[in-house]
Amino acid sequence: MKAKPMLKYCISLFLVLSALALSAQEPIQDTLVIKHKYGLRIGFDMYGPIQNAITPKRKSYEVVADYRLSYRLFIAAEMGNTDNLTKVDYMQFNTTGNYIKAGVDYNSYNNWLGMDNMIYFGARIGYSNFSQELLSYTINANPFFDEIPIDTPQKFDNLTAKWFEIVFGIKAETLNNLYLGFSFRSKFLISADEPTNFKNLYIPGFDRVFLNDTGFGFNYTLSYLIPFKKK
Repeated sequence: MKAKPMLKYCISLFLVLSALALSAQEPIQDTLVIKHKYGLRIGFDMYGPIQNAITPKRKSYEVVADYRLSYRLFIAAEMGNTDNLTKVDYMQFNTTGNYIKAGVDYNSYNNWLGMDNMIYFGARIGYSNFSQELLSYTINANPFFDEIPIDTPQKFDNLTAKWFEIVFGIKAETLNNLYLGFSFRSKFLISADEPTNFKNLYIPGFDRVFLNDTGFGFNYTLSYLIPFKKK
């Protein structure tokens, strides 16, 4: 009579141990899946409107955008319009025109869990179509004679320029899908139409042209991500 309870106990113990052994053989799956947002991020340069308020004779606006191709690679573009009055020694001229820049950005920042920030470097090809209006200049060919001011405006239309940019910047997600950014650009002029007897000292999108046809620039951006998918 005592053998039956013992037999039931052994059978129950065997079934429990078998179930534990089978469950131990099944692989443990990681249920934590991190998905990154893919979509179009579009915004504007905040530095232009600030500078417009400080410098009344300058009007500059720029729209920025990028699209994520992979975890680290983005295609990016900027386009804008500039109307800028420049005063230098013995000369005053006004530049107006449009520009577009396109290229890629590579995000080198390893985000923490749940973050979506960027520390990136990239490259752009820029193109501008613009006009120059020489408002006034002064001739001083001989130091023994008085300077001769010329204030008859001369306008040069349908000018174009191409250049290459190296970009370094950051983008930080301050609120959900809302980003603040900053970028610095080193620029190298590839080609430009030169007006007759007048060198391009300012080009929309390229900004001030320095020695050896080089330049630099920066922007402060506010942009919003329109997420299309997560993966």
